[in-house]
Amino acid sequence: MRYFIKAKGFLLEDRQEESKKYLEVIDGKFGKLADCPPEGTEILDYQDYFVAPGLFDTHIHGVNGADVMDGTQESFQTISRSLLKIGVTRFLPTTLTSSIKQLTEVSRKLGDAIENGLDGAQPEGIYLEGPYFTPEHKGAQNPKYFSDPSLEDFQAIQEASGHHVVKIALAPERKNALSFIKKLSDENIKVALGHTDADFHTASKAVKAGASIFVHLFNGMKGLHHRDPGTAGACLLHGETFAELICDGHHVCSEMVKLAYGVKKEHITLITDCMKAGLLPDGHYNLGEFPVIVQEGVARTVNTGSLAGSVLKLIDGVKNIQRWTGIENYQAWKLGSLAPAQSMGVQDRIGSISEGKCADFVVIDQDFNIYDVAVDGELKSLDY
Repeated sequence: MRYFIKAKGFLLEDRQEESKKYLEVIDGKFGKLADCPPEGTEILDYQDYFVAPGLFDTHIHGVNGADVMDGTQESFQTISRSLLKIGVTRFLPTTLTSSIKQLTEVSRKLGDAIENGLDGAQPEGIYLEGPYFTPEHKGAQNPKYFSDPSLEDFQAIQEASGHHVVKIALAPERKNALSFIKKLSDENIKVALGHTDADFHTASKAVKAGASIFVHLFNGMKGLHHRDPGTAGACLLHGETFAELICDGHHVCSEMVKLAYGVKKEHITLITDCMKAGLLPDGHYNLGEFPVIVQEGVARTVNTGSLAGSVLKLIDGVKNIQRWTGIENYQAWKLGSLAPAQSMGVQDRIGSISEGKCADFVVIDQDFNIYDVAVDGELKSLDY
């Protein structure tokens, strides 16, 4: 199928194009920008709107009442469909620290869902957040399941998933962590550092071993200090690594977001860390085994008051970082689309409006309100 998109402008990798061009979509892939489409070609007319690439949330636990750890096809479909209405076309369903038995079972069901297909936003693999953490910065992860990295346990989970685990987070100070990181990195599995009390040198050794992502920068990690840069400092000083950042104004203040962007630039990866209360009213929920209360848009554990993920919409994270840093719209949008794809090594397929890439796009107005969403060139219903 071939058609052209007429729009007020396009958010591209290097600019916001506003020259009234037409964007070709052919067989679910982006084609070229043209001054005029061939006569008789189907045209989608968005002349009052901008067209941007679909967003990619690489760290999300749930939304709209569904949680990845529910382990049900119904929940996976709810997450997939609900993400469309907030402009997300690709995501990494993210687990929580739990028993190896439960993680294996959830991963098996996620793998089946990926193989069978979901209706909305498409999963790009499974993200295991834990269980190889340390208690000092546990956040809303259950420390009773924490352990040292085990290749045997990981391989059991990976086999059960149909080899769909593509990313794992761990604390690099755990026993055997460095050899574990090297082994997984050699197998092209992305290793992220988080929920850790690692000092700068330990985190740096982990980066040398192959770790390439830092989990929600400044949260769940040893922070900056003028005599020990800590895990956060290792992230900022290793320019080749990617920094997950939750731009809701609660996890990280706007000034620190501006500082992080000034250092990391396009290696900032906007995430939500959203839990099941996303898109729902304030109230009482659960994140894994922890009761959580959401008040004024902030999710905290009932028992300790720790931040428990978020209810952030990724598109609001894009708006916030644009406002806080003053960067151009297309630059902010890339942090939620292309940078996540680059962090996962899939930028050749998704993440931007470029010829040959999957035609995932979001139709927005100048205030980033969403009008339409497409995945692989197919317009999707937003009525979920």
